[in-house]
Amino acid sequence: MPFYQMLCIASHFREYKHIKELVTMSAKHIMDQGGVVRNIEYWGTQTLPQPMRRHRQVYTIGDYWTMYFDTSPHGLKSLTGVIRRDPRVIRWTMVKQGDKVGDVVLPREKTVMRTDYLNPPRDGSTSWSGLDL
Repeated sequence: MPFYQMLCIASHFREYKHIKELVTMSAKHIMDQGGVVRNIEYWGTQTLPQPMRRHRQVYTIGDYWTMYFDTSPHGLKSLTGVIRRDPRVIRWTMVKQGDKVGDVVLPREKTVMRTDYLNPPRDGSTSWSGLDL
């Protein structure tokens, strides 16, 4: 299953329950389609860069959140349809992060242990250029 990131801007309400319902509905939809939700992050309420129109309304403030998930292409298309019809959503985008874990997770770096900083110069100078290490 491919790994995706969804960034969503939702309309701002004073009550937190509206954003919670939207996030819960999106996550349950992915899991009902056989997908896995990896992480959900709430980025907070922010002023939009420009007034945005959606569902015959103009918005200037939005709640930003993102969700990382694995799902099939069919599940992604299904989620897009649900998000498109939801009146709380102003904008959203889906970004494919990779097809498999190796595409997303970087291999461990090989590090070299440097010990020259543990042994300061003995001659009182501050330069290490003349030392045999």
